[in-house]
Amino acid sequence: MAEEHKVENTENILQRGERAPGDGKTTTLGGVPVASENHSVVQGRQGASVLNDIHLIEKLAHFNRENVPERIPHAKGHGAFGELHITEDVSKYTKAKLFQKGTVTPMVGRFSTVAGEAGSPDTWRDVHGFALRFYTEDGNYDIVGNNTPIFFMRDGLKFADFIHSQKRDPRSGLRSDEMQFDFWSRTPETLHQVTYLLGDRGTPKSTRHQDGFGSHTFQWINEEGTPVWVKYHFKTRQGWETLTDAEATEKAGTDPDLHREDLFQAIERGDYPIWDVKVQIMPFEDAETYKYNPFDLTKVWSQKDYPLVDVGYFVLNRNPKNFHAQIEQLALDPSNLVPGVGLSPDRMLQQRVFAYSDQQRYRIGPNYRDLPVNRPIVDVNTYAERGPMAYFFNNEGEPNYSPNRTDKGMGYLDNGEDSSSMQDYGQAENLYVNPDPHGTDLVRAAYVKHELDDDASQARDLYENVFDDAAKQRFIDNVTNKMLAIKNKDVEERTFKYWGMISDDLEQKLRSELGRKRADSSQDDKEASSANP
Repeated sequence: MAEEHKVENTENILQRGERAPGDGKTTTLGGVPVASENHSVVQGRQGASVLNDIHLIEKLAHFNRENVPERIPHAKGHGAFGELHITEDVSKYTKAKLFQKGTVTPMVGRFSTVAGEAGSPDTWRDVHGFALRFYTEDGNYDIVGNNTPIFFMRDGLKFADFIHSQKRDPRSGLRSDEMQFDFWSRTPETLHQVTYLLGDRGTPKSTRHQDGFGSHTFQWINEEGTPVWVKYHFKTRQGWETLTDAEATEKAGTDPDLHREDLFQAIERGDYPIWDVKVQIMPFEDAETYKYNPFDLTKVWSQKDYPLVDVGYFVLNRNPKNFHAQIEQLALDPSNLVPGVGLSPDRMLQQRVFAYSDQQRYRIGPNYRDLPVNRPIVDVNTYAERGPMAYFFNNEGEPNYSPNRTDKGMGYLDNGEDSSSMQDYGQAENLYVNPDPHGTDLVRAAYVKHELDDDASQARDLYENVFDDAAKQRFIDNVTNKMLAIKNKDVEERTFKYWGMISDDLEQKLRSELGRKRADSSQDDKEASSANP
């Protein structure tokens, strides 16, 4: 019975904001009957249009404003709705209600590319966003990750520069592989992620045929207040499949919406995709002595050290009813946390907590959380009010300030009477528990370096021990295909040395393969020139 209720909630979320079916006669947005959708009002049969044709002006003005600004990264995306099912008991690690055995939670997922614009092809070589929202009994919980377990950098101060380097040359307006390598080769911490990107994982066959990751280190807290560190893994049951560089390039031209269409059609025909939900658990105390800094987003935790723990699965079984309202305006945000789940000292995560919500306030407005797809399934009790497009408002008898004389209330730690100005509330465990052994002075410094911390070792392990011989050859082909665009000799040499951080052998193979491709290209140019004197 509980499961049926939750499934019904998913359907209710999909129906939020949906207008009643039309009855054969249209109205203005104000509900006034429209005289004609075919003929505007003019001054005589051959005369000018008139500004007081109210329906014409409203229709054109609304059309001019019907798009919201696209996201800067992750502009091209698609999504679907479904349910999270918890099949295992992980209560010793977290008190979060959505992770308790037997619970079923309505959810939505958005899947995207990173660098391309909203109209770009799904199959351009890119990291792919893998973002999930769970509509829980304690409010919305969002996990905003990717199809890789790591990222290009460990400090968000570099993020804007990174995205600029992956987008378009400000002079030509063209994408530039040279810009990418110029940035990457001068930022060694990108090596692990770029090795993923230029391997098979950079061109997944479809959304259904890729894994997802929370990527960051998060914290789980149980009922006793005991914290652990956690990483999320979402393993596709459909099998992990990818496209070659040539196949992805071809599909970019012939089927640019391949991933969007594949997911939509699979759900339409009842072939619902499923991902198994697993986590790595690190005891709280291990973070200080683990061989890699566990909060560094450019690193993975070895599954030999911290094996995957089964949690449950999620299924996507409902397409959106309206793409713009339910996917484009879906505002996923890592600051959406619930009791039992917290952040960590991961700097990228802490910085994304601000950046994502701020992006949505700009794109959609300060009241973006009032939109049907962004509203939680629980009642909201807040002192926030007003702003553009404010839809909800507080009870007429309630003030808009705190503390106050009414029963509207305060935070669960407050005494409910005054501002508690002289009280110590202790550790902010709703964010995360982290007694820092390294002090609390404000500094500008790198992460504390652990035993095996460097920028190359995990990328080297990925290339040498995870890629098989065929994958290595495809990787070399992918890298040199992109390097063909490099004209600047300094960038080219830096790029070779960048890959040389993995191994001298790889560097030499790349030098040889790029030289061969450039010689072949030069010969082709000569033959074309002689054929067309």
